[in-house]
Amino acid sequence: MTEPAADENSLEARVNRVIEAIRPYIQGDGGDIQLVGIEGAVVKVRLRGACVGCPHSMMTLKMGVERHMREHVPEIESVEAVD
Repeated sequence: MTEPAADENSLEARVNRVIEAIRPYIQGDGGDIQLVGIEGAVVKVRLRGACVGCPHSMMTLKMGVERHMREHVPEIESVEAVD
């Protein structure tokens, strides 16, 4: 029996799993999301495709991505979009 990789439960791995779970919904509307980095308790993401310039992208980011992220990775306080 093999042991799971130590980094499987790292903060970055858990954040990536949440992003991968959300990605199909964002792609379904013609957009995409990419993890840029994690600074303290803040996740930095880049929105792409139809999300760029969309007036609803910030609502999606805060009410969708951030809410889901905080639910699954409680030590995260916010999700911010970067260029």
